[in-house]
Amino acid sequence: MADTEMYERASERTHVGDEPVETAPALEEIETGDTDVAILDAQPVAAVERHRTRPREPKIHKYLRYVIDIKASDLHFKSGAQVHVRHKGDLKPIKGPPLPPEEVERLWFEIMNDHQKKQLFEKGASDFAYQLGDSDRFRVNIFRQRGSLSVAARRVNKNILNFDELYLPKSIYKITEFHQGLVLLAGITGSGKSTTIAAALDYINAHRACHIVTIEDPIEYLFTDRKALVNQREVHVDVQTFADALKYLMREDPDVVLIGEMRDEETFTAALNAAETGHLVFGTVHASSAAQTINRILDLIPEGSRDLVRQTLVFNLQAVICQKLLPSVKPGVARVPAVEIMFGSPTVRKLIDEKRDDELSKVIRASQNEGMLDMNECLKRLVETEFIDIHVAYAASPNPQELKMRLKGISTGSGSILG
Repeated sequence: MADTEMYERASERTHVGDEPVETAPALEEIETGDTDVAILDAQPVAAVERHRTRPREPKIHKYLRYVIDIKASDLHFKSGAQVHVRHKGDLKPIKGPPLPPEEVERLWFEIMNDHQKKQLFEKGASDFAYQLGDSDRFRVNIFRQRGSLSVAARRVNKNILNFDELYLPKSIYKITEFHQGLVLLAGITGSGKSTTIAAALDYINAHRACHIVTIEDPIEYLFTDRKALVNQREVHVDVQTFADALKYLMREDPDVVLIGEMRDEETFTAALNAAETGHLVFGTVHASSAAQTINRILDLIPEGSRDLVRQTLVFNLQAVICQKLLPSVKPGVARVPAVEIMFGSPTVRKLIDEKRDDELSKVIRASQNEGMLDMNECLKRLVETEFIDIHVAYAASPNPQELKMRLKGISTGSGSILG
């Protein structure tokens, strides 16, 4: 693209919902049928001619490029509704008519392979990664609801940011120092778990001569070998099933392992086995606190095996990081993570061993000099450093009243932990 054309495109304005977005190309109208997304009125005639003579590309690219241009995080399609984007944390409609079900299918089926379509028809949903150009990637979930299709596509930042650039606490660097054991990232979908793990793996990649193996469905962040050798295996692309990837994992001589989402007994058991045999294993779990993470893991295990798994956790759990992404009020920062950090200290291991998981929050609160951090303390710091609004902090807090006392400077004692 010529410099003048690039400048003209960057200087246009568009509206996402009612809010004007600066320095983004204007997507004035999206038409259905065989027509492409409307071309910018401000483009020179020569640029329009170049557009018409370009080889045909999937029409969904227009939407994906729009998300990239306005720096949105997510793209949403729902049959019979307007297309939406998530911009600065808020979900807003793109100007244009609602898309009928057949148009949503046509747009997305054009970029799906046979396996992904079969998975959608048989299971009602399909996950895959889609690369636009050389560097821009999207994590796509296409699913059926009320008999028609909906799609959520998340833009994956092509650059792997470090912990500082992600505004994470300094003590989180400790998870990169372990050489064996299990490190779990907990949080809901969209809480930034994968981004934090990518930062950890990239730090290890830059500082340790080791072999990193990831098993993902789909691959989100692409790593370039630095000091480490990194092999990334994508389920349904590089290996047929998650089970097959886990079966051969130990034969691949890994030092550090990422096992995507721990969604069933088989996945978690494989992660524990790898941690027990001297590997550093990273994984993600859907949970909102350290105590809930332990319970969530045990819920995956048949009741008769839970005591054995609990004992394995006692010896191998190195850290649990629970994370939420909150809208920021600091200029230039769209969202910021609020985290709870629990390390596998002797006290933490004792409480897990004695099934006193509900007391873990007390240990975290009393162990901040060891690098641990409870959610309310993190929220307090984010308010005091003017990253988030106080009302956002209260809404995200597990105990708003206690947070209110901390913000007033009133200390809340942890009480007796062991007895």
